[in-house]
Amino acid sequence: MSQDNQTLQQRREKAESLEELGVKLYSNRFKPANIVRDIVPKGENLQAEEHDQSAESFSIAGRIMSMRKFGKAAFCNLADRSGQIQIYLKKELLGDEEFEKFKKWDIGDIVGIEGTIFKTKVGELSVQAKAMTMISKSMRPLPEKWHGLTDVETRYRQRYVDLIVTPESRATFRKRVEIIRLVREYLNNLGFMEVETPMMQAVPGGATAKPFKTHHNALSMDLFLRIAPELYLKRLLVGGFERVFEINRNFRNEGLSTRHNPEFTMLEFYQAYATYEELMDLTEDMVSSICQAVNGSMEIQYQGTNVNLAPPWKRLTMDESLVEIAGIDPELLKDDQAVLALAKEKGIKLEPQSGPGKAKTELFELLVEEKLIDPTFITSYPTEVSPLARRNEDDPTVTDRFELFITGRELANGFSELNDPVDQKERFEKQVADRGNDEEIHPEVDYDYIRALEYGMPSAAGEGIGIDRLVMLLADAPSIRDVILFPHLKPETTPDQGRMEKNDNAEESNN
Repeated sequence: MSQDNQTLQQRREKAESLEELGVKLYSNRFKPANIVRDIVPKGENLQAEEHDQSAESFSIAGRIMSMRKFGKAAFCNLADRSGQIQIYLKKELLGDEEFEKFKKWDIGDIVGIEGTIFKTKVGELSVQAKAMTMISKSMRPLPEKWHGLTDVETRYRQRYVDLIVTPESRATFRKRVEIIRLVREYLNNLGFMEVETPMMQAVPGGATAKPFKTHHNALSMDLFLRIAPELYLKRLLVGGFERVFEINRNFRNEGLSTRHNPEFTMLEFYQAYATYEELMDLTEDMVSSICQAVNGSMEIQYQGTNVNLAPPWKRLTMDESLVEIAGIDPELLKDDQAVLALAKEKGIKLEPQSGPGKAKTELFELLVEEKLIDPTFITSYPTEVSPLARRNEDDPTVTDRFELFITGRELANGFSELNDPVDQKERFEKQVADRGNDEEIHPEVDYDYIRALEYGMPSAAGEGIGIDRLVMLLADAPSIRDVILFPHLKPETTPDQGRMEKNDNAEESNN
């Protein structure tokens, strides 16, 4: 028998022994009255080796994270949602029968403890157990304390174990929750209304991306998981909801990378009677203030690079960025054929129908994007690559659009909205006609959205912010998988039928 299987067998035998002693392995009766955070202040004034003279009793529940046995006594570390505290178990206090049951406990078990508090010789606050309850027997050992889950893919695949043994991982996801709470609070304070739009759509729109397809039997129709909520949120502008937002799940049938997961979270918000310049101001203030709230500073480090989020943020047109950062001659950018030739020279493959706007955008992504470390708004995107954005009134070849880049990656995309139904219909139909073999462009036009615009949509500006990427930035996480609780992964080549991590056995030597 392998060492791994032997360890599992030892745990099963302990579980069977506990059942023979009348212990329920999975109890539902223990109700903790306290959490660790409640108890710690109670012992602040205790001296070393001093017991709480009030004899106040506490009851807590949590997982055993470590265990040290000394014959007729033992110390355990117990963790609940608020922190960890040491537990002292003594045979003399618990009695022979209860202490015998305790001897069958393992690291990883979830237990309930009732007792009083004191401080040990070294001044560590502890709970002296007077009674104990098994709540859930752990049949698999946790990774060894000093190594944890060292394999990155295992951390993502077995997130439940990662959260148990990796404090940094728990902190990241608590920070994620706080960031989303602050986003809601910020927008609510500005009078935005949070709404919900369909996740299954007959015509996917609002972005260019290959969708996931499903079929509704009762309606006898194909549906698509949404790639963006944009067109539905703008329908609400038509309906009279002038400030709306949605923190939404989107689904795009694309590759996986450190920045991409097929299921991800976006914030999209739309404001009537606003322009893209106003949304740049809003974004600058919202992101920098959230950074201050969660990190205590607007100056952070991301993967060893200093990033300053304090306003004001730099703003460049796309052409200005190609000149200032990529070093392209400004005169060349005025010559459509020269721009197309330069893109070809740089190895950019364009579709035959692609024009200079597409070429400029590809040149920007190749030569500029990764160099934008501190927050930078890039504006004046070509109309050719912005089918939903309003044309600039002075230069119709570009739109009133921006994208925000931080640490060399896009974080947000916003623009003044196109509310002319004729212009919108023409752009949709041209996009479909020019799609060629591009699976990211849906072959159908959303004519219901055109109909909505024909009723009249107020002038407006809208924006999408990648929540996952925002959390990555503010939590200093290198991969999107570090900030998604259960990221998508390839199936395991050999499903786990009893296998454990190589370092899972070290704790058993204590038992």
